[in-house]
Amino acid sequence: MSSSPFALIFAQATNAAAAAASTDVAGATPAPTPPWWTNLFFPVLIMAMVYFALIRPQTQAKKQQEEKIRTAKTGDKIVTSSGIHGVITNVKDATVIVRVADNVKLEIEKTHIDKITRPESDSEKTVTAKAS
Repeated sequence: MSSSPFALIFAQATNAAAAAASTDVAGATPAPTPPWWTNLFFPVLIMAMVYFALIRPQTQAKKQQEEKIRTAKTGDKIVTSSGIHGVITNVKDATVIVRVADNVKLEIEKTHIDKITRPESDSEKTVTAKAS
């Protein structure tokens, strides 16, 4: 039977590796071990990546949403987390009164406000009207 060239090369490489492992050279020094802190590099790097990719953007978005809700004022159009659209007519400490239709007002917790749209000022409306 003829052996393939790949099989011959593999056999020679494994025989050479086995021979090198079995020989014990007198006076050989062991390979130096890396310092203990090098083992911490990759876990710290992974934690930093997770923080900057996932945690930090979420906390910043949450702070922006809380700031927007805190500065809600009368006349702002809102959408609640349940999908109710309305206009703020009165702002209290923890709630807002929202007009959703003629003669229909609801008292809604500020924490349930999902989106706030501020009405445009008159100068902005005239600029957009002239551009059309």
